[in-house]
Amino acid sequence: MIRLVVSNLSASLGGNTVLRDIAISVSPGEFVGLIGPNGAGKSTLLRACLGLIPSSGEILLAGRDLRQMAAPELARHVAYVAQDRDIAWPITVEALVDLGRQPHRGAFARPAAADREAVEAALQRMDIVKLRSRRATDLSGGEKARVLIARALAQEADLLLADEPVAGLDPAHQIALMQVFRALAQQGTSVVASMHDLGLAARWCDRLVLLEGGHIVADGPPATVLTADLLRRVYGIEAYVAEAAGGLIVQPTRLAQTGIEQETSRDSTV
Repeated sequence: MIRLVVSNLSASLGGNTVLRDIAISVSPGEFVGLIGPNGAGKSTLLRACLGLIPSSGEILLAGRDLRQMAAPELARHVAYVAQDRDIAWPITVEALVDLGRQPHRGAFARPAAADREAVEAALQRMDIVKLRSRRATDLSGGEKARVLIARALAQEADLLLADEPVAGLDPAHQIALMQVFRALAQQGTSVVASMHDLGLAARWCDRLVLLEGGHIVADGPPATVLTADLLRRVYGIEAYVAEAAGGLIVQPTRLAQTGIEQETSRDSTV
């Protein structure tokens, strides 16, 4: 069964059309990376899928119109990690992560055993157990990012949408997060994350969706999307692409030469 189906989706911000006729589907157990240059529409697509911005077209979650679902029910099925890392209240890390359990219990109900287990698992997965008693507002940017991801993990939702989740994380925690997302997918969760790091996207995602100017220009396994031609055309870069250690390696190396630069380069060698 397909978990998320988006078809004919268009969205505008400030009078400008940002997404045009987007069609994408995500199955249980898939880890899908949204890639593309700045302004391609990645964040807008995630927000539109959540019904956070006006859009036209169809968005179905397990066959149901997502826009018609009440907020508590939607939160039981979809977790979201926003790009914005601001934390407004000086509550403890553990209390903030526990907010992810609110959709599963009444507004004033005390945490049940399942809630405590989910929170503990999220703290451990994001390597923030030692931070549990600290005020979330006192943390560094990278620590705040991990706490907010842990809150989303505590929801134990069927679908996790994450907007630039590795931004601000050091290399070790970036890889650890990719391992967490991979493990979630192997357990049946659908994960969709927007990413700028093409190396991580190539190495860890099952599938990549490449956006440019509000359109999907490629959708498929990393090796079929991260081609030299597409990287040159969409990103304007040259990259080293190779298979190694059981996975794909992509390392941008330089800006792609324009036609004028190529002519200049040839002339200089004459």
